[in-house]
Amino acid sequence: MVVPNPYADQLAPRIGIEHVLEVDMATTHWWEFPSTARAETLVFVHGFRGDHHGLQLFADALPEYRILIPDIPVFGATSSWPAGVTSINDYGRWLREFLASTQTSNCAVLGHSFGSIVVANALRAPRSAPIVLVNPISQRALTGPKRIAATLASLWYAVGRALPARSGSAWLSNPLLVRLMSVMLTKSREPALRRWIHDQHARYFSRYSDRNSLVSAFTVSTTATVADYASEVTAPVLLIAADQDDITPIDAQRDIQGKFPDAELCVLSDVGHLVHYEKPIEAAEAIRDFLSRHRA
Repeated sequence: MVVPNPYADQLAPRIGIEHVLEVDMATTHWWEFPSTARAETLVFVHGFRGDHHGLQLFADALPEYRILIPDIPVFGATSSWPAGVTSINDYGRWLREFLASTQTSNCAVLGHSFGSIVVANALRAPRSAPIVLVNPISQRALTGPKRIAATLASLWYAVGRALPARSGSAWLSNPLLVRLMSVMLTKSREPALRRWIHDQHARYFSRYSDRNSLVSAFTVSTTATVADYASEVTAPVLLIAADQDDITPIDAQRDIQGKFPDAELCVLSDVGHLVHYEKPIEAAEAIRDFLSRHRA
């Protein structure tokens, strides 16, 4: 059964055009959402275990921009690297090569959640084009307020790697565990929106290239943060944080703002780590205002 998009009356769905590129030895699938002939281009980088679908609402809410959304390595339709995932630097190198390959190195880039770490790692160099980080990972998961949940997640991935291949893959994609994650992160009380979010996670949360790369990517996601690179990011940065984020508390987001040479902080209320699902219109307004003042 298809769960209806609760934003269909507010946001006109855009149709993405799929492309395939070999980027840094990873077969990369990416989607282009065209706009007017002279539209600025934005590049979106999704979070851990997501794919391009997760940032579709941001694309819908920013129709005046041409938008590119790749599936990052390991997730969605994109392959892993031949040697698997070794560090966050793999993702940073891949993103820089993707931007060069699509001639978007001088365009604004947005990263959500794990994508915020990828963007900060990749673009920690002299640069003027603006950066937007949504639900940035500003402290390590295993030391944050939800460290017990993060530790249990680590055990879940460790078991998934230790089991035989078929059993391990089934364990890592267990629909009950995926639903539990979705329920924990969803803050909205609107039944239609909650059903849609859970359906999105059920459809796209378990699309990954291979088990070993998935588990290695999880380890990377818990050991790197935006804070590791903030002082080296010279571009103007917009941080879009949430007052109920279970992954990074708001105090850590205020702290990370001061580590960037040039950063603004926008805090959205009554939402957690799923700003891209629960507050896409409000986030898009903040992005639009920021980009209007910081042209790429």
